[in-house]
Amino acid sequence: MSLEQDVRIRIAAINFLNPAPLMWDFEHPPLNAELARRYVIHRMSPSECAEQLSTGTADIGLIPIAALATIPGLRILPGCTIASKSRVRSLLLVRRANQPLSQVRSVAADTASRTTLAYARMMFHKWGNGDVPFIPLAADLDRMLAAADAAIIIGDPALLALEEQSNRFRRTHEELVYHDLAHEWRTLTGLPFVSAVWGSAARGDSLDDENIAKDFISSRDHGLANIDAIAADWARQVPIPESTIRTYLGENIHYVLDEEIVAGMRGFFSMAAELGVLPQYTLAGINPAFS
Repeated sequence: MSLEQDVRIRIAAINFLNPAPLMWDFEHPPLNAELARRYVIHRMSPSECAEQLSTGTADIGLIPIAALATIPGLRILPGCTIASKSRVRSLLLVRRANQPLSQVRSVAADTASRTTLAYARMMFHKWGNGDVPFIPLAADLDRMLAAADAAIIIGDPALLALEEQSNRFRRTHEELVYHDLAHEWRTLTGLPFVSAVWGSAARGDSLDDENIAKDFISSRDHGLANIDAIAADWARQVPIPESTIRTYLGENIHYVLDEEIVAGMRGFFSMAAELGVLPQYTLAGINPAFS
């Protein structure tokens, strides 16, 4: 299919483990062939998803929620999210045990997600260290801690870092503290940690958001019904035990954009504007009928 003829809806998807249940129908029979006639998928980091929507390279993207406050014209497709209501495992702040959070002088930050960094900046404000500088670095824990007092890593590298805790201690004899950022946020605010939603771009009016949302919700529901199969498949791709993947997808990640998640998003945007972390943003209504 040539570029001139390709009128399919362009999807920017995240190339991490945690969106796997959302993508089930797009990747598996019996619906993948039908969906491929309507959608074309490109995979990238969360921050790249937002950039693709901003430039018009994609029509729909799984975007970090912080992008809603910085990219005009984005709309949320109802129904799906990537969030956590407790511990998430894949969003980590790692620091040396002998250095309290209030005394951390620098943070090496994985730049793959703008939203995680916004949450982290707000939490450092609450920990009494709101001016700590963030240094952008690739997700390599050893290199990050060589360059800074603490490190923020997300996604699959964070899951791998948790699996490697014991090995790293035996290798370095350095005692570290691994903070689960979703758990820390819940402890500080009482709110769920909301990472991403499906967003549609300003090309917008030509898209049938309601029917598109139904496609994505159906894919999510079928994915959640096939967590065992997803865990078995991903365990062959990453050095993480199948049981860990199953728990992560089935218990740590919350995929339904329900009322508690919407309230969590509103709390996030309110606090981010108050602390000057993000521009003021008012979350428009989201139809719960499509969750």
